[in-house]
Amino acid sequence: MMKRKGVAATTWYSETLSFWSPESWQSKPTLQQPVYQSHESLERVAAELASLPPLVTAWEIDQLKAQFSEAAEGRRFILQGGDCAERLGDCNPQTITNKLKILLQMSLVLIHGSKKPVVRVGRFAGQYAKPRSEDFEKRDGVTLPSYRGDLTNRPEFTESARRPDPELLLRGYERAALTLNFVRSLVRGGFADLHHPEYWRLDFVKHSPLAEEYERIVGAVTESLRFMENVLGLHPGEIEWVDFFTSHEALHLTYESAQTREVPYRHGWHNLSTHFPWIGMRTAALDGGHVEYMRGIRNPIGVKIGPGMTRDWLLKLIDVLHPDNEKGRLVLIHRLGRLKIAERLPELIETVRESGKQVVWICDPMHGNTRATAAGRKTRYFEDILRELELAFDLHAANKSVLAGVHFELTGEDVTECVGGARGLTEEGLAARYETEVDPRLNYEQALELALLTARKMMLGASAR
Repeated sequence: MMKRKGVAATTWYSETLSFWSPESWQSKPTLQQPVYQSHESLERVAAELASLPPLVTAWEIDQLKAQFSEAAEGRRFILQGGDCAERLGDCNPQTITNKLKILLQMSLVLIHGSKKPVVRVGRFAGQYAKPRSEDFEKRDGVTLPSYRGDLTNRPEFTESARRPDPELLLRGYERAALTLNFVRSLVRGGFADLHHPEYWRLDFVKHSPLAEEYERIVGAVTESLRFMENVLGLHPGEIEWVDFFTSHEALHLTYESAQTREVPYRHGWHNLSTHFPWIGMRTAALDGGHVEYMRGIRNPIGVKIGPGMTRDWLLKLIDVLHPDNEKGRLVLIHRLGRLKIAERLPELIETVRESGKQVVWICDPMHGNTRATAAGRKTRYFEDILRELELAFDLHAANKSVLAGVHFELTGEDVTECVGGARGLTEEGLAARYETEVDPRLNYEQALELALLTARKMMLGASAR
């Protein structure tokens, strides 16, 4: 167990939280962790990570939690999106800029549709680790460890590439810092100026069947912004940039706990590697290390909820992770699939209501709709994603609940990984630019189309009320 200079072995932050420390997860059974050849090397790297500057601040984390609370009450809408698994090699200006562009464009469309401020949360600057169904992969009689993301090993099917390397934890931290620094520079430097959405255009937008509708929305939002400035007596430029927050799956607990710290003038412990960490159902065991770790940090935290989530399991998770019922603290990201959402979501909503706690509901229409093509390639169909999303809005409304946001795996690149969309991408067309090493992502046009259709759904829902 890594020891921290000047830090007691156990601590707590509220009367309802039993003894906890950033390393107490090590006493629990913990799944999805790589096995390193040298424990000493891992300890050395963890100690170095713990000594490096934080990537985010507790003040930013508190700001996001407050915005999540408003979203749970229907006063904001959350857009969470980005890569399934970031690659260290994608830490370059063009890739980061394109990712930021599509999130800005989608948020502008959602502002228009929801008539609410949009909370922008990127799956970037840390989404380097991925859970796997199997610990090992076999090809042509050769068995090697599964690829678990660039934070752990490499995708090439060789013994050296698949060997977990603790030095990659440092590389991941460095790339996350570089990514976040560049995003902040773009946002604060005027790139995200709401008066100049033309900064955000990607080269292939002019060829999109959606271009005309997007341009109409841009004009409407820009005109509304100028009207608001005139009414409030603000000078042009006083409303310039937007907030951006980071998120990633808190999977590799050595990495997460190394950047977990107490902060002056703030109570308790914060994970300062990201604003918003989440865990999946694979790591949501009540007696597991991930739940143990997540219960002790002050960040807003997320839990992915699949169709296998039971009433008792969910109630106990809420009890363990959300004992103080702090507003904006617990986010439930349901990923039920278009075929099961109508059956399962009302039960889940009722279970949360039974708990008496406030949660933030987000719909992830991606992960429950993964298929394999006839050729064995993993993909997702646009119509499945859209259908689950539409049902999520309807079911929350019918059950007097608030759908506070959406969660998409997407990229700003012109990849071909998901079937369908305005251009009618087919299974045969997937081979053109299928680049993901793990899960298929929406490309730029598909992501923007989904934002437009979501905005329409929200506008229809508002008019129906």
